[in-house]
Amino acid sequence: MRLRNIVKTNIGLTVIIVAAILLQGISAFQYYYTRSLLAEELEKRAESEITTKVVIVKNALNMAENSLNGHLWDMKRNIAYPDSMYGVAEWVLRSHPNLRGCAIAFVPDFYPEKGRFFKPYAFRKPGSQNNEDFVVKQVGASGYDYTKTGFYKVAESRNTPFWSYPYYNDVTDSRVVTYCSPIHHTTNDIMAMFCLDIDVEWLGDTLNYRHIYPSSYNFLLTETGQLIAGPKFSSEKKRLEMEHIIQLINDSTGEKSLSNSGRSTIFSMKDADGDEGIVFYAKFKGQPRWQIAVVCYEKEVYGKLRMMRRTIGILNLLGLLVLGLIIARFAKNTRKLQKANMEKERISSELRIATNIQKEMLPKTFPPYPERDDLDIYGMLIPAREVGGDLYDFFLRDEKLFFCIGDVSGKGVPAAMVMAVIHSMFRMASAHENNPARIMQTINETSCEGNESNMFVTLFIGVLDLPTGHLRYCDAGHDAPFIVSKYAANKEADANCHLSIVDSKAHLPVGVFDDVKYGMQETRLQPDSTIFLYTDGLTEAKNEEHKQFGLQRTEKVLTCCAEEQLTPQQILEKISQEVHQFVGKAEPSDDLTLLAIRYTPKQYESTIAETLTIKNDVHEVTRFSSFIKSAIEKIGIEKSLARQLRLAVEEAVVNVIDYAYPIGSEGEITIHVKSDGRTFRFQIIDAGVAFDPTMKEKADTTLSAEDRQIGGLGILLVRELMDSINYEREDGKNILTLIKKLKD
Repeated sequence: MRLRNIVKTNIGLTVIIVAAILLQGISAFQYYYTRSLLAEELEKRAESEITTKVVIVKNALNMAENSLNGHLWDMKRNIAYPDSMYGVAEWVLRSHPNLRGCAIAFVPDFYPEKGRFFKPYAFRKPGSQNNEDFVVKQVGASGYDYTKTGFYKVAESRNTPFWSYPYYNDVTDSRVVTYCSPIHHTTNDIMAMFCLDIDVEWLGDTLNYRHIYPSSYNFLLTETGQLIAGPKFSSEKKRLEMEHIIQLINDSTGEKSLSNSGRSTIFSMKDADGDEGIVFYAKFKGQPRWQIAVVCYEKEVYGKLRMMRRTIGILNLLGLLVLGLIIARFAKNTRKLQKANMEKERISSELRIATNIQKEMLPKTFPPYPERDDLDIYGMLIPAREVGGDLYDFFLRDEKLFFCIGDVSGKGVPAAMVMAVIHSMFRMASAHENNPARIMQTINETSCEGNESNMFVTLFIGVLDLPTGHLRYCDAGHDAPFIVSKYAANKEADANCHLSIVDSKAHLPVGVFDDVKYGMQETRLQPDSTIFLYTDGLTEAKNEEHKQFGLQRTEKVLTCCAEEQLTPQQILEKISQEVHQFVGKAEPSDDLTLLAIRYTPKQYESTIAETLTIKNDVHEVTRFSSFIKSAIEKIGIEKSLARQLRLAVEEAVVNVIDYAYPIGSEGEITIHVKSDGRTFRFQIIDAGVAFDPTMKEKADTTLSAEDRQIGGLGILLVRELMDSINYEREDGKNILTLIKKLKD
């Protein structure tokens, strides 16, 4: 009774006490909840740090491996000249600024004139400030049997490339790890070991360039727990602490095992001063099977939170002002409402800008190639919201049409961002690659890196060879496209109206798993055929009764389009109109994307068609030259153009004679010469090793002869003299087609 009276007479004080108790409870809850969030955030940041550093290290290793692989052809091409191996080693070193050294260790007595042990070695001069200060010398000697070194023995026994354990290199005066790759003869016997050295100190500096927190540090271990690279500690105490952490990792137990996160294992530890720390470590995927660790200290992670805890008393006093703030909040409501309206308008404006940006990324000029008479393309994208997650793209390169269509999981801004990334990756991956499966593989591996949102993309990629109609394609979980053949003028011959679905093997979508293996499929487009691609926004479009447009309606509309012999633009407009009428007033449930490509190769009556078959013998060049000269003279081409044509074709044929077949083997080379008065077409066919000259990088003619990489000038000459160059590999044969326009 007395308490009740006190409450009644001191309403304000009671409210304040209740508010203080409530605030205290909220503060306690906030502290522990925030600590939990910080722990989760630390784990995410550590995971991101590990992923980023692994990507950086593996990129550096991959660049080193690619530098080696990119010069194998040059090495084998000059294998008969032992002194040229010094230049090969130096060029590899120049191509990768982070390499410490490059060596080619030949098997004993490979070059008898060079002694039993011949090992050209190029390395950056120790202590030099100039990264281009190289030393090239022969380090093999009777007193140095490199075949007994650890990495040479391992590479020889495994017969596969591998990264060695760290070791001290006396020549470069540094600790290095070595990438050792066996090089084989044509008999598959090992003839040399190609070795690349990466400075361990550089790896350590790269790992510790930036940290999650100031006192954090990273280090690398081999798969057996041996230290590869780490930070430079000025304190002996810190070095001993890192050795203790390495021991914990090797034992797979810590003072307290916290958890196993998706990519890393987490341990707790204490340093020599008693400060608690957290260790995150994980193993590399693939080769090399190294380990990476990130060390953080709790005093930095939770330091500000603990400071907040010490000021809880002050915050409690401030909490008493809550009642006054509630009253003040009512006065601010109007201003907040105005601010909310302004924010809404800002978001709307940004969405409009995003819509325009997305439209700019798509092909927007139709017809896209008015100068060509063998293609007719039209595409459209209608997003369900302001921005969408669908995409389509196409471009021409080396007489091939590269095209794709895709559908990102989800809608709105996140899907649009993924769409933009996939669009860019398609352009980059297909810039120097003709195989759609390998293009898809590259896009998938890149998409899976850091895909924490688990968004995926169904994607169809096609490559159409325009001279032959040969279509290569790869399907990553996307709806198979239709092929509409030319409709017969005789309505009774319905069999000539052919509507079919492309036989496609649907692989897993892009972005699901990084180890998916994509396969390529092939077919051939007939003249005047149209390939029609679409996203599920077509077949799954719903009307007000929640019925879907469906595949049958799609086939029916396409059949009508074939009967009316509509162009790709007219086909897409008709289908879009049919979908709009079907959906009615129902809100669009998904983005609608359509792409139609009509293949219309033109056939002209040939004025000349001649064929010559020669052997891969340089003595056949004279016979071939006479054949080409005679064929060109029959057309009556003016002399300067005739000289250009002969020079280009002779260069291409001589390259085939020199390199198509293995040394010592005999093979045939067939040359077809055709002309219709408009164009002059040369087709060179051989059954030698596969080689696509259109994929070779152009020689850099701005460099001096000494600095320029060997090779590439012949292909550059052919590209400059001919209007187009096209390569196909069919039935085990290389087919190189060179085309020169005689008149428009």
